[in-house]
Amino acid sequence: MQTKLKSRAAEHVNGDRLLDLFLELAKLNAPSTKEQQVADYLIKALPELGFTLEFDEAHKNFNGEVGNLFAWHEGSDPTIPPLFFSTHMDTVLPTEGLNPVIKDGVIHSDGTTILGADDRAALAAYLEAVRAIIEGGIPHGPIEFILTVNEQPGLVGATYMDYSKAKSKTGYIFDSSGDVGQIILKGPYSSRIWIEVQGNSSHIALNSEEGNSAILIAAEGLSNMKLGEIEEGTLANIGIINGGELTSIIPGSVTLAGEVRSFSEEKLNAQLKHMEEVMHQAALKKGAKVNVRTEKKYLGFEIPKDDILVKTVWRAAENIVVKPYLTETLGGADTNVLNENGLTCLTLGLGFQNIHSFRECISIENLHNTGRLTAALIEQWYINHRE
Repeated sequence: MQTKLKSRAAEHVNGDRLLDLFLELAKLNAPSTKEQQVADYLIKALPELGFTLEFDEAHKNFNGEVGNLFAWHEGSDPTIPPLFFSTHMDTVLPTEGLNPVIKDGVIHSDGTTILGADDRAALAAYLEAVRAIIEGGIPHGPIEFILTVNEQPGLVGATYMDYSKAKSKTGYIFDSSGDVGQIILKGPYSSRIWIEVQGNSSHIALNSEEGNSAILIAAEGLSNMKLGEIEEGTLANIGIINGGELTSIIPGSVTLAGEVRSFSEEKLNAQLKHMEEVMHQAALKKGAKVNVRTEKKYLGFEIPKDDILVKTVWRAAENIVVKPYLTETLGGADTNVLNENGLTCLTLGLGFQNIHSFRECISIENLHNTGRLTAALIEQWYINHRE
């Protein structure tokens, strides 16, 4: 027997309809930069719910099919500050022939593709929540959907977004593996680093004495480089190594690529400097050279516990009889980039698991609770601003 919900809006969320909608959206073959199928679906579905639509041209920066989507609903009371919900329209690959399977209350793919719960589950929940609000006659302020493209390769759509098109300044992004009730207050700073080691190439039989192996130099540098968990809240990784020509040629150059994440910008920069210095030291011993390039991925964010966004989602979670809890993550999301560009928002959990793999899944309970919490948030946001 289902526990009685304290949210009138959440009571109008139709779980069967939400499940059917998610299964329909999951089957849309729209990986990163190829989101036109999802956009076409929304071009039809959102106006039926009373939304007006506008796309930006972010996709022209990366040869995508379509830009970020801004969908606006006036609400029943336009005096209430608008509230946005954001998610991304793309998924990772493979998606061709995606076939969802339900077993023991959990939605999986059939094992030949990803499922796409990251993040079609959030999109389905948003649509159902607004439908429930409308059908239930629940008073509400303006609602905006900010739906990005090309998120999976590194928050690219959000990076190139035309932020002048956003009408709201505060909102939520359901995009985390924590069960519904998870509230992420803090996200990391992140930067990439490329290290090119330049030695001398030579043939191992003909002129090996002229060789200076860039791979061996890089190996010595790596042996002295702090990687993994540097300390609590700071991570570093070398994920790519490219170099060499032939098995008979001593390699004259090698390139390493990695990433650093930290809740502290100061500690992030210190780790990047350390990685550069140890490689320079290894090269100096062998008379080699090193070129280093770094690139910011995104900035960190931290939302205070007493912010109205936190208070609203805490009460809304309690109103759907879900236990809220506060946390932080070193994972990146569009939340980082939106906050960096003046849109204050939180990441919320919706409970998908094993994302970016054939084992990806989401429980029907978490899917339903995402829809209920979205509806309860819209309702509670209105109540908070009418009190």
